[in-house]
Amino acid sequence: MIRVALDAMGGDHAPQAEVEGALAALALLPNVVVQLVGQVEVIEAELARHPGADRSRIVVVPATEVIGMAEKPLAAVRKKPNSSVVVGLGLQKAGKSEAFVSAGNTGAVLAASTVLLGIHPGVERATVATPFPTADLPVLVLDGGANVDCSAKELVGFARLGSVYARDVLGRERPLVGLLNIGEEDEKGNAASRQAHELLKQTPGINYIGNIEGRDILAGHSKVGHVDVVVTDGFVGNIVLKFYESVARLILRLVKRTAPDILDRADVQEVFRVLDYAEYGGAPLLGVRGVSIICHGSSGATAIKNAVRVAAQMVETGLNQHIAAEFDAAGAPAA
Repeated sequence: MIRVALDAMGGDHAPQAEVEGALAALALLPNVVVQLVGQVEVIEAELARHPGADRSRIVVVPATEVIGMAEKPLAAVRKKPNSSVVVGLGLQKAGKSEAFVSAGNTGAVLAASTVLLGIHPGVERATVATPFPTADLPVLVLDGGANVDCSAKELVGFARLGSVYARDVLGRERPLVGLLNIGEEDEKGNAASRQAHELLKQTPGINYIGNIEGRDILAGHSKVGHVDVVVTDGFVGNIVLKFYESVARLILRLVKRTAPDILDRADVQEVFRVLDYAEYGGAPLLGVRGVSIICHGSSGATAIKNAVRVAAQMVETGLNQHIAAEFDAAGAPAA
């Protein structure tokens, strides 16, 4: 059985979304046990609203404290050792769980994952990998906001981490990597981008297609071909992510205003399903020695269900072992 610790207190809709998402995930995943981590009386009250649910693969793990969304991440992790985030990740550190999922304070999850699970040798920084829907297959964009300033070597590390994830979880046999830039030419970009571009061309094991532009992300390809992994720093990556979210909402509002009758059509509903971040669950934190998935703070039950699904898939495919092997075989990024 794969044990997934779920922060039952994190997010705007906790614990309702977490409990409903956990139950939905268990209905789909017969090899998973969900550990609901948080305040026992609150979790039990929510579980009581589902009297017919099978609780044979649900474990409630006590955690008396909650890290609020507005708290300073590292300080909160240190001051609240009994928080659902720290206790949940502590299960994995102690070998009592294989994965962790949270829609809570993103910075706290980042800090606690790094401190408690540690970083793989050879990995300079852990990175948030965000799946983006495209006109074809989803594209993985990293970093999604964990690292605002990045060196060229760190960007190369992100490319390696993203390539392993794309192979193991997205099923891309030979993932193609692009570097997000303001143009495709070699001389484009700031100093870090230009240096990363040169390093990526020289790094064995990375199928690098070159610089790509922002318009290539949702297209899923650039002028030189298909792209599976897009590398950028967390400052740009987070802006791209938030902009995408606004575009999806804009499209929905325009359709509701101009052609509301088509919303009931199955093909239109499928389009919006593809655009819905909830279908992709959450963003894995790659580079830590474990499985940690960060969900959107407004995640509902569907997003939580899919995050548990992705967490289990990361464990099943041996992603962590493959990341360790990747950095052990290739060594640290070139100087």
